[in-house]
Amino acid sequence: MAINYIPLDKDKHQDIKILPQLDLGFSKETHLAAATIREFAQLASTMPVVFIEDPSNKNVHTVAMLGLDQNKNLFWAEDKWQGPHVPLNIQRYPFDIRPDGEHLGVFFDENSHLVAEQGEALFTEAGEPTDFLKNRQQFLAELANSEMLNQRFIKRVVELDLLEQIQIGIQYQDGTARNVTGIMSIDEKKLNGLDDAVVVELHKAGFLGAMYALMMSLAQLNRLVELSNKSDKPIRTVQIRPVPKEGEEAKADA
Repeated sequence: MAINYIPLDKDKHQDIKILPQLDLGFSKETHLAAATIREFAQLASTMPVVFIEDPSNKNVHTVAMLGLDQNKNLFWAEDKWQGPHVPLNIQRYPFDIRPDGEHLGVFFDENSHLVAEQGEALFTEAGEPTDFLKNRQQFLAELANSEMLNQRFIKRVVELDLLEQIQIGIQYQDGTARNVTGIMSIDEKKLNGLDDAVVVELHKAGFLGAMYALMMSLAQLNRLVELSNKSDKPIRTVQIRPVPKEGEEAKADA
């Protein structure tokens, strides 16, 4: 059943109950998960975190790579999460925080399997949020704040022209191969070439550490190779390659 987020309303949803999120199986077809700056350090020790560009509006986003094939989350296998860290945007489900009029409001997926007759109540008999809902509201508020900081981080990275296109060459154990494209990371040469004043500014903003966390996270591609052994399409090797420039492509084709 399709996901359908609707605003949480204490009058309409007085009797709604939510099962504790012990099963992350809903994410099994998610190969990318939105990631925000306050979780980069943790995620970078477990999975690659990269930049992608939305082709429809050219907005740049940061995402955690959960897999290398479309609709395949390598971190979900054998009915459990295969790693110490889960992206916050997966932890938040079935809730979300979205614009609701002039303010941000709590939404939930009314079609979620976590919405059930048994579970944690969201409202008391008096219509007040339960402790469970208060905790989720606090979590969502912190996630929203991290996302706003993340947008400022991405804006500064783009302003400084620090992004470089990369591609990931994949060799599968069955002998097939392909390239994963459309992803970006920090260009370390450009970062090292910044003026000292800019480096200090980035450090004070917490952006410099975030950039190094993203660059270091690419080493976790090997973790995806390891996890693929539990999938139906095991990977033999991966290799990060620069995306050839137009002139280089033309020369290679000549």
